[in-house]
Amino acid sequence: MTSQYPPPPPPPPPPAPAYAPPFGATRGVVGTPRPVGTTILLTIVTLGIYSLIWTYRTHEDYKRWSGDGVGGWLGLVIALVISPVTFFLIANETQKLYQAAGEQPPVSTKWGLWFLLPIIGNFIWYIRIQRSLNDFWVRRGAQPV
Repeated sequence: MTSQYPPPPPPPPPPAPAYAPPFGATRGVVGTPRPVGTTILLTIVTLGIYSLIWTYRTHEDYKRWSGDGVGGWLGLVIALVISPVTFFLIANETQKLYQAAGEQPPVSTKWGLWFLLPIIGNFIWYIRIQRSLNDFWVRRGAQPV
Protein backbone atom coordinates (compact mmCIF):
# COMPACT_ATOMS: atom_id res chain seq x y z
CA MET A 1 0.00 0.00 0.00
CA THR A 2 1.43 3.35 -1.01
CA SER A 3 0.82 6.67 0.67
CA GLN A 4 -0.48 9.64 -1.24
CA TYR A 5 1.83 11.99 0.69
CA PRO A 6 5.55 12.45 -0.03
CA PRO A 7 8.05 11.51 2.71
CA PRO A 8 8.99 14.32 5.13
CA PRO A 9 12.16 16.28 4.35
CA PRO A 10 15.33 15.32 6.23
CA PRO A 11 16.13 17.32 9.37
CA PRO A 12 18.53 20.26 8.94
CA PRO A 13 22.19 19.65 9.81
CA PRO A 14 23.33 20.78 13.26
CA PRO A 15 24.99 24.22 13.37
CA ALA A 16 28.76 24.28 13.15
CA PRO A 17 30.57 25.24 16.36
CA ALA A 18 32.16 28.69 16.52
CA TYR A 19 35.55 27.08 16.96
CA ALA A 20 36.41 23.48 16.30
CA PRO A 21 39.95 22.31 17.01
CA PRO A 22 41.58 20.32 14.24
CA PHE A 23 41.57 16.54 14.44
CA GLY A 24 43.91 15.37 17.17
CA ALA A 25 44.10 18.75 18.91
CA THR A 26 42.63 19.21 22.33
CA ARG A 27 40.98 22.30 23.63
CA GLY A 28 41.13 23.11 27.30
CA VAL A 29 40.91 26.16 29.51
CA VAL A 30 41.07 29.52 27.75
CA GLY A 31 44.14 31.53 28.72
CA THR A 32 44.18 34.89 30.44
CA PRO A 33 44.68 38.09 28.43
CA ARG A 34 47.14 40.36 30.20
CA PRO A 35 47.45 44.14 29.92
CA VAL A 36 50.63 45.01 28.04
CA GLY A 37 51.38 48.29 29.81
CA THR A 38 50.75 46.96 33.32
CA THR A 39 52.99 43.97 32.76
CA ILE A 40 55.81 46.14 31.41
CA LEU A 41 55.46 48.51 34.37
CA LEU A 42 55.46 45.65 36.89
CA THR A 43 58.52 44.14 35.23
CA ILE A 44 60.40 47.44 35.48
CA VAL A 45 59.33 48.16 39.08
CA THR A 46 60.24 44.63 40.25
CA LEU A 47 63.56 44.71 38.37
CA GLY A 48 62.54 41.83 36.12
CA ILE A 49 61.03 39.50 38.72
CA TYR A 50 57.51 39.95 37.33
CA SER A 51 58.75 38.76 33.92
CA LEU A 52 59.39 35.37 35.53
CA ILE A 53 55.82 35.28 36.85
CA TRP A 54 54.57 36.25 33.37
CA THR A 55 56.69 33.49 31.83
CA TYR A 56 55.30 30.88 34.22
CA ARG A 57 51.68 31.96 33.62
CA THR A 58 52.08 32.13 29.85
CA HIS A 59 53.52 28.61 29.67
CA GLU A 60 50.73 27.36 31.94
CA ASP A 61 48.11 28.94 29.64
CA TYR A 62 49.59 27.11 26.65
CA LYS A 63 49.64 23.81 28.51
CA ARG A 64 46.09 24.08 29.88
CA TRP A 65 44.70 25.02 26.45
CA SER A 66 46.42 22.52 24.20
CA GLY A 67 47.90 19.91 26.51
CA ASP A 68 51.16 20.61 24.68
CA GLY A 69 54.19 22.69 25.60
CA VAL A 70 56.65 22.76 28.45
CA GLY A 71 54.27 24.02 31.15
CA GLY A 72 54.85 26.67 33.78
CA TRP A 73 57.55 25.14 35.96
CA LEU A 74 59.79 23.92 33.16
CA GLY A 75 59.28 27.21 31.31
CA LEU A 76 60.35 29.06 34.45
CA VAL A 77 63.45 26.89 34.87
CA ILE A 78 64.40 27.49 31.23
CA ALA A 79 63.94 31.25 31.74
CA LEU A 80 66.20 31.18 34.80
CA VAL A 81 68.93 28.96 33.35
CA ILE A 82 69.08 29.92 29.67
CA SER A 83 66.82 32.94 29.31
CA PRO A 84 67.38 33.62 25.57
CA VAL A 85 65.70 30.28 24.82
CA THR A 86 62.51 31.67 26.39
CA PHE A 87 62.18 34.24 23.60
CA PHE A 88 62.13 31.48 20.99
CA LEU A 89 60.08 29.03 23.04
CA ILE A 90 57.21 31.41 23.81
CA ALA A 91 57.16 32.68 20.22
CA ASN A 92 57.09 29.09 18.97
CA GLU A 93 54.27 28.05 21.30
CA THR A 94 52.26 31.13 20.29
CA GLN A 95 52.79 30.23 16.64
CA LYS A 96 51.64 26.65 17.31
CA LEU A 97 48.44 27.87 19.03
CA TYR A 98 47.44 29.75 15.92
CA GLN A 99 48.45 26.96 13.54
CA ALA A 100 46.51 24.34 15.52
CA ALA A 101 43.44 26.58 15.22
CA GLY A 102 43.94 26.82 11.47
CA GLU A 103 44.82 30.51 11.64
CA GLN A 104 47.73 32.51 10.29
CA PRO A 105 50.07 33.20 13.24
CA PRO A 106 51.02 36.87 13.75
CA VAL A 107 54.39 35.79 15.20
CA SER A 108 56.82 33.00 14.43
CA THR A 109 59.71 31.36 16.21
CA LYS A 110 62.05 33.83 14.47
CA TRP A 111 60.60 36.56 16.67
CA GLY A 112 62.93 35.23 19.36
CA LEU A 113 65.76 37.04 17.58
CA TRP A 114 64.52 40.31 19.07
CA PHE A 115 66.54 39.47 22.21
CA LEU A 116 69.65 40.41 20.20
CA LEU A 117 68.58 44.07 20.26
CA PRO A 118 69.16 45.20 23.86
CA ILE A 119 66.24 46.69 25.79
CA ILE A 120 64.09 47.91 22.88
CA GLY A 121 64.10 44.41 21.34
CA ASN A 122 62.62 43.01 24.55
CA PHE A 123 59.83 45.59 24.45
CA ILE A 124 59.04 44.94 20.79
CA TRP A 125 59.04 41.17 21.34
CA TYR A 126 56.86 41.30 24.45
CA ILE A 127 54.31 43.74 23.01
CA ARG A 128 53.86 41.69 19.84
CA ILE A 129 53.67 38.36 21.69
CA GLN A 130 51.23 39.57 24.35
CA ARG A 131 48.95 41.26 21.83
CA SER A 132 48.90 38.06 19.78
CA LEU A 133 48.03 36.01 22.85
CA ASN A 134 45.38 38.50 23.97
CA ASP A 135 43.73 38.34 20.53
CA PHE A 136 43.84 34.54 20.54
CA TRP A 137 42.29 34.18 24.00
CA VAL A 138 39.63 36.86 23.48
CA ARG A 139 38.46 35.20 20.25
CA ARG A 140 37.94 32.05 22.30
CA GLY A 141 35.82 33.67 24.98
CA ALA A 142 38.21 35.35 27.44
CA GLN A 143 37.31 38.80 28.72
CA PRO A 144 39.31 41.52 26.93
CA VAL A 145 41.71 43.68 28.93
